[in-house]
Amino acid sequence: MEGVVARYFRSVEGRVECLLCPHHCRMAEGQTGRCRSRRNRGGVLVSEVYGRPCALAVDPVEKKPLYHFHPGSKCLSFACTGCNFRCLNCQNHDISQVAPDEVDAYRLSPDEVVALTIKHHCPGIAYTYTEPLTYIEYVTDTARVAHEKGLWNILVSAGFVCQEPLRELLPMLDAANIDLKAFDDDVYRKVCGGQLHVVLDTLLAMRDAGVWVEITNLVIPGVNDDNLMIERMCRWLVENGFADAPLHFSRFFPRYRMSHLQPTPVETLKRARQIALEAGMRWVYLGNV
Repeated sequence: MEGVVARYFRSVEGRVECLLCPHHCRMAEGQTGRCRSRRNRGGVLVSEVYGRPCALAVDPVEKKPLYHFHPGSKCLSFACTGCNFRCLNCQNHDISQVAPDEVDAYRLSPDEVVALTIKHHCPGIAYTYTEPLTYIEYVTDTARVAHEKGLWNILVSAGFVCQEPLRELLPMLDAANIDLKAFDDDVYRKVCGGQLHVVLDTLLAMRDAGVWVEITNLVIPGVNDDNLMIERMCRWLVENGFADAPLHFSRFFPRYRMSHLQPTPVETLKRARQIALEAGMRWVYLGNV
């Protein structure tokens, strides 16, 4: 299972260019991309985490968080190492910001993941904890088997992906929680190393594909807690068909490279919720409070 050929790449000037996300990492022989899990081996791009989940757990679906998708049910959650973001506040940096050989991992094929899900009487699987889109081949193959067995699939993601690979995954998805970091491109670039418009395109593609979408916005003091920014985000969501999509404002706690900041005041979250409701969002929840 280790070292499965990736599905989205091309050869360019003696290097391998990954076409999975907009970073389009170009790797010389032996190098990995920004996600640390996709490597150039002999002119071929390989996913080094296929079949190697580093985290497994049975979770309530509300923990994803999904509040309006099969509430009260459980899901088998799993993750592999890697992420194509570099969020300064990452709460799972010990598995998202490391290479595959830096942590212990299980050996599980897609069929074995599905069998484990059934064994634990879970009606679905959640691809979560890190950035599942960086190991999209493993996710897609597992999700396909899950659907064949009547299970549903949940993607928990930051949504930073190119449209072609996303389109191939969408038919296998039943629900997703997308982490909308901020409604500001500067924040995306400085805090995460990404671009806002890519995430918005992911949301629109999921909407058009009929995937149930819920959205999380982690409110960080002095970073993305500006009232106007929150209002712009909520108005965009309403204007683009997400008024009924549950919006989760989550409380920030000091983490990783933002350990110097204070936790988000609960009043800030209450204010954000009021702004969202006034903008037309119908289901707004507060998390980590």
